Amino acid sequence: MADKAQLKETALHKVHEKLGARFTDFGGWDMPLKYSSELDEHKAVRERVGVFDLSHMGEVRVKGKDAGAYLDYAFISKMSAVKIGKAKYSMICTESGGIIDDLITYRLGEDEFLVVPNAGNVANVVSAMMERASNFDVEVVNESDETSMVAVQGPKAAAVMHSIVENVANAPAASGAGESVEEAVEGLGYYAAFEGIVAGQPVIVARTGYTGEDGFEIIVGNDGAESVWTTVMDHATKFEGLPCGLACRDTLRLEAGMPLYGNELSLKLSPVDAGLGVLAATKSKESFVGRSAIVAAKEDGAQQKLIGLTGEGRRAARGGYEVFAGGEQTAIGSVTSGALSPTLGHPVALAYVSTEAIESGAAAVGATVEVDIRGKRYNYTVVELPFYKREK
Repeated sequence: MADKAQLKETALHKVHEKLGARFTDFGGWDMPLKYSSELDEHKAVRERVGVFDLSHMGEVRVKGKDAGAYLDYAFISKMSAVKIGKAKYSMICTESGGIIDDLITYRLGEDEFLVVPNAGNVANVVSAMMERASNFDVEVVNESDETSMVAVQGPKAAAVMHSIVENVANAPAASGAGESVEEAVEGLGYYAAFEGIVAGQPVIVARTGYTGEDGFEIIVGNDGAESVWTTVMDHATKFEGLPCGLACRDTLRLEAGMPLYGNELSLKLSPVDAGLGVLAATKSKESFVGRSAIVAAKEDGAQQKLIGLTGEGRRAARGGYEVFAGGEQTAIGSVTSGALSPTLGHPVALAYVSTEAIESGAAAVGATVEVDIRGKRYNYTVVELPFYKREK
């Protein structure tokens, strides 16, 4: 853990201090872990609305006539096929297929994209993107230090957005651009975005998130971050919404079965290893960084698979704990993330186990496996993911 004096602070850091936030080092940033109770914050997102500062995330703008073709080469998915006003989840990989990061890319115009990498991977992502831009007519600009992001997540998120979006521009046709703000917000599909005004500030409003709930992310320049946060919180409070920290964000994403870089994803794994080989456009793209390795991995088949586990009682499996089957002494895999689920009331965990164990039935859905928790084995049941799915 870095010395606190060396940690970066978001433009909203003083706001969080006034709110009494408890901070933690996350990806080199001094970020709010929680404000009061992470369980209350988790519940607010599941039942009403929660507001997060995600300004530690990166923002990299890609512009130029080759922008689409460049991203097709730099990333594993066919980014040129993304329509204006839409977003895509993808990955940037090494030549050997290792995952440098998973990221979301928004297409803002014919020749303009905004890439959002994870906080701890910004430097590596930007370095790789710069190296891959040399043969393209494209400009790659790291805007991470000048940009903030505020997330509004939960069943009441849309109601909050109806109240705070002042006008809309460049909305996808399906979102009702040119109609009322409410129609534009309500019509905005998942993984879509428009440009607009919030709290007098020019912003990008995206219907994306990392909680398993309906939600929006507002991208704004640092100068406008406090105005946007204050406006969002003023309206969220009307629905008994709360400011939320990274502690509940982790349990929310775990319940939704969403992978976290550093836990379920890493440089040691390829998209195929992580069960996300479908993101790699190996059939529609003849050339992209990592293609040969990913094609080979697809042909060989994954040697492991990410599974969901549920337990009883209060003892939660944590990352690194070994998973066993049938009382055997040799582990079939290990836990990557685990917690006591606030929503479900019992332990849940994600784990990588061998494909062989799944095919033999030892770790198939419905099977009982054992997790070694501090020297004692506890029974867990293999279940389908996600653990939690919101009602539409």
